[in-house]
Formats: sequence, structure tokens, C-alpha cells
Amino acid sequence: MIYPASRLVSLDALRGFTIAAMIVANFPGSEQYVFFTLRHTKWNGLSFTDLIAPIFLFVVGVSIALAYARPLAEQQPKGVLYRKIVVRSLKIFAVGMFLNLMPDFDITSIRWTGTLHRIAIVFLVCASVYLNTTWKQQAWIGAVTLVAYWLAMTLIPTPDSGSVMLEPGQNLAAWLDRQYLPGRMWQGTWDPEGILSTFPAIVTGITGMLAGQLMLTDKPPLEKVACLMTAGLFAAIAGYFWGLVFPLNENLWTSSFVLVTSGFATMLLGALYFLVDISGYIDGTKPGILFGANAITVYVLADVFALLFYRFNIGGKSLNEWGVNTLIQVGFLPELASLLYALFFVGINFIPAYVLYRKRIFVKL
Repeated sequence: MIYPASRLVSLDALRGFTIAAMIVANFPGSEQYVFFTLRHTKWNGLSFTDLIAPIFLFVVGVSIALAYARPLAEQQPKGVLYRKIVVRSLKIFAVGMFLNLMPDFDITSIRWTGTLHRIAIVFLVCASVYLNTTWKQQAWIGAVTLVAYWLAMTLIPTPDSGSVMLEPGQNLAAWLDRQYLPGRMWQGTWDPEGILSTFPAIVTGITGMLAGQLMLTDKPPLEKVACLMTAGLFAAIAGYFWGLVFPLNENLWTSSFVLVTSGFATMLLGALYFLVDISGYIDGTKPGILFGANAITVYVLADVFALLFYRFNIGGKSLNEWGVNTLIQVGFLPELASLLYALFFVGINFIPAYVLYRKRIFVKL
């Protein structure tokens, strides 16, 4: 096993492009006008936006392998590593709670789940698993978890209906959320980042750990690319066929969804590794690298900027409404106008990302 002397730049690029895509999806110029593939699918299916969260969790898994391989090899005390893992998880979770409470900070309608919350949990579990298992054991843990989740969701009837269903709010995961998930749920009676669906989300992180451990081997770079592309392709194909009996569904984070999205993520990492780290093609991927170096910081700033932009009025309209309406009036399609505003907003967030990168400031929670 080898340990990179510097950052795996392609991983920064993948992380950064994922954050940029997340900003585009989360902050369109108008919620009314959004291209279909830039919306989450309402239930079964897979859109471009549905790929964003699992790719980020995959990146979290890769980062775990890269970050903790050397401390393990040097036999650093696991107690010290556990403390760092727990503290970082709590920090990420706390930032997620802060964003959930913004802007009114009304604790009576608090939501205990969300994107950063799931990242925190996946990081905590995956990092703990990584410290205590081999890659083969991790693969088995992931496989068994996906099969167990599939069997549970398709064989165990929900107590309130007495039947097995995979419909919105009418499935085992939704029932568990109603029984045991505190606070407000995103969809009223169920939550896409609920209790049961977190288990397969952890497997998404494990797939990233497996890819990260491949990157740490002494295989030639081009062989690593071949392994990533091959593994990603086979995972996506397997997920597609599994989806025929357990449909791809981000809200349920189905087992087929894990394989297809992890397959795409693995192939993206392989492609970027070839372009950036092997071929040295930096110019076209520089925006992703800048975003990726401070990904969570940019994610938080995007929420803050969005709130400020919404409250900044021009002629009685928020900045995004004014911008979209202006573009529509000069002849742009409404959906395109909304997308152009979202890209403009990504550019706004690029400014602090650029400043932090130039000053070599990397904010770590």
C-alpha cells in the first residue's frame, strides 16, 4: 500500500463539481421553472439531481480511506482517531442543524435530518468500520446490508397496513420514521433521510472506501483507472437489473440505487483521475478543484447567500425573481432563465471558494 504525498486532486475535482451541481439543483432561479432532470424524481427513477447526494457520500468514503490509511499503518492509538471521528461528525451534524433552523430558529418545528446530517452519520459509521475491518470485510458488510434492506423492504409488512408496499409514505421505512424519528419530517409523514434508508446510504460510503483503498495500492495508475471503470460499469449494470425487482428510488435509497449511483461515481473518479492526476489536465477541472477544496464551507455559504439574495428586493421582487423575469422578458425559455440564474449563483459562490484556495485555507470541520 502507498500513501499519496499530496492531495488526490481528482477527488477534489469530483467533490467540487458535485457541490456545484448541488447548488444548481438546490437554488434555481424559480422553483416553478426547472428542467425535469434538475428536479428530484418524485418516486421511482433516476434524474441528474438524484445522482448528486450519493456521489458526495461516495467521495466521503474515498476520503476516509485516504485519510486514515497512514494513521492505521503507523499504529496510531485508535482512541485518538475515534475522538477525531466523533468530533468531526458532531460538527457536521451541528452545521446541518444550524441550516435547518435558519432563518427563524424556531425549535418547535425542528427537523433532525437532512443532507449534512446524513453525511455526518455516514462518515461516523464508515470511518469506524474502516478502522476495524479489511476491504474484503467491508465489501461483505456492504453486500449483506443491501440484501437485508431489500428483503426487509419487500417482505416485511408494515404494522399499520398489514401489507408490503413501496409507495410514498406507505412502506416500512416510512412507518419506522413515524414511530421513532423525532421532530418534523420533510414530507410530513415520512422523511427521505430517515432511519432505515440511512443503512444503504452507509453502503454508498463503503463503496467509496473500497475505491479509495484501490487508489492506495501500488498498482500502476492506468491499471487503477481500468479497475475503477470496470468495477463502476459492472456495479451500474448489476444495479440496473436489481432495479427491475427493487426499483431505483432515492427517497428509499434502494439497494439498486446504491449500485447504480456508486457505479457512476466510480467511473467518474476513474475518468477524473486519468484526466487530472495522470494526464495533468488541470484547466478544465480547476473550478471543481477550487470548490472541492472547501466543499462543506461552500455548501453552507450557498445557503446563507441564498437567504440574503431572497431578501434583497428589486422593484418589490427578490433578486432571483427579478433576474428570471428579466431573462424571460428578453426571450429566454423560463426553464433556461431559471438555470442561468442558478449558474450565476454558482459563480457567486465561486468567489469565496477561489479566495480560500488562493490563500491555501482549507476549512475542516
